[in-house]
Amino acid sequence: MYFSAKFQFYSFFLFSIVFLSGCSSNPALMPTPNLFVNNSYSEDKIPVLLREPSMEILYVTDRGMSKSKTTKYNAERSASMAYGIAKVNFGDKSLQWNELLKQSNLKNRSADLIYVMEQTTQLGRFPVSPYKFKRAEGEIRIDDVILKEKIFHETQLNNEVNKRLYNSKSKDVTLFVHGFNNTFDDSVFTLAGIWHFLQRQGVPIAYSWPAAAGGLTGYFEDKESGQFTIFHLKETLRLLFKNPNIENINIIAHSRGTDVVTTTLRELIIENRASGGNPREDLRIGNLVLAAPDLDFGIIKQRLMAEQFGAAFGKVTIYTSQEDSALGISQWLTNSLSFGRLNTVDINVNERNIFNAVGNVSLITVPKSSSFIGHDYFHSNPAVSSDLINLILYKASPGSKRRPLKRIENNFWSLDSDYLIKK
Repeated sequence: MYFSAKFQFYSFFLFSIVFLSGCSSNPALMPTPNLFVNNSYSEDKIPVLLREPSMEILYVTDRGMSKSKTTKYNAERSASMAYGIAKVNFGDKSLQWNELLKQSNLKNRSADLIYVMEQTTQLGRFPVSPYKFKRAEGEIRIDDVILKEKIFHETQLNNEVNKRLYNSKSKDVTLFVHGFNNTFDDSVFTLAGIWHFLQRQGVPIAYSWPAAAGGLTGYFEDKESGQFTIFHLKETLRLLFKNPNIENINIIAHSRGTDVVTTTLRELIIENRASGGNPREDLRIGNLVLAAPDLDFGIIKQRLMAEQFGAAFGKVTIYTSQEDSALGISQWLTNSLSFGRLNTVDINVNERNIFNAVGNVSLITVPKSSSFIGHDYFHSNPAVSSDLINLILYKASPGSKRRPLKRIENNFWSLDSDYLIKK
């Protein structure tokens, strides 16, 4: 009886999440971060060629191709990665650049900046994995034909990255990995908003894995698809690591996407260290951001902290919220502590010492979200998005003038809803 009631409650909750996310079928540009309210979002810092309402977002995906006329990719799994350019615009075709600038400085906007996917152009597709291989001289090697095709697509994608780096003052890449129940369009729109307020610096890449299976079992299907995509994400990161024109890679992962990312990075770090490398220098990941991480803290301790995971990055930033209802129900069902709801009282002395020893890990408690679920605050909450922008755009440290977070203790911080609002 207990299990049945528990399952029914979970099913109802998942249905609520699916319903609520489905209600946002016409998402708008994220709220103006506090940082820019009545302040300085101006075109001076934006590359000249990007001063227009539309935005081009590079993407990599292992979603299946959709037969729908409204979207190019669905929630099915593909054994090969596709890559291309997603052009995002706004539904109001009369919207001018000057008007978008004006609205990007307003807390309460006078225009509805509803996204539309203007065009999705697939530039190529990698070979099907697992790659065909052969044994030669006592080693296992990828088949020559497959390898040649793979290198061709790696080069073509990096050429697209380099074109955009050339026109940007920042030589960084920002890679976004979405969470549960997000469609391909959702992932692109979310990154488009973040990149817009990053003053369109660097190169935005949306990595979209086969989520949004839908239905009452959708969460579990998405969770398995998150494991399916790990090899493809490793291949994506490897090709970026090979690009000498990229100074830093900033990775933003949300919800279930944090499991995808941390598992992927753990494997890459072990691989790099085993070959005698230095992951901080070789991988060049300047920032790893885990927003509302849907992760078991017990597993984090054993799989990441025990592997000295944090030392492989410039900064690791974890945004947590005790008000995150989605993670609250996950925590209740699994009878485990969710990393995305972590509090200082949940950390023992040994764990605190480990966090302190790493030095570059910051856990930031965010204010209560205005939404019912409270799970998308990293871009929907203007205080949190302001901190994220200062972290990535200016590489600011917590407690600095640009990021005046309140220290709780050691590397635990908090921010209020009026964070970075000019008074």
